[in-house]
Amino acid sequence: MSYQHRDLASGRWQTLPLVEQLANVGSDVGRAARWHGKDSARCEQAFLRALELLDLTIADPRWKGRRKELARTRELLCDAMSGGTTYGSDLTALDRYFLPYAVATRAGR
Repeated sequence: MSYQHRDLASGRWQTLPLVEQLANVGSDVGRAARWHGKDSARCEQAFLRALELLDLTIADPRWKGRRKELARTRELLCDAMSGGTTYGSDLTALDRYFLPYAVATRAGR
């Protein structure tokens, strides 16, 4: 697999706390939401980065007990990108979901 976030995929991702991991995922979800309907290439790039980071989070052995929740989040993200036909999800709502993680991360610095 070719990672866009090579340094994170090589093990650095597993050193971050869950709140920071989800804040980073949320950054790319927010980018996808901002580009949705404006620039499909940039929207898709941000979506793919968010999926990659979410997959790295799901694979992190520390969150074994939270994989169901994380996998559901991934499923909602994919649904949002495909028009929300299955669950009615959308990128704007997912951006709002991830916002508290970004706020918490920033407050902790």
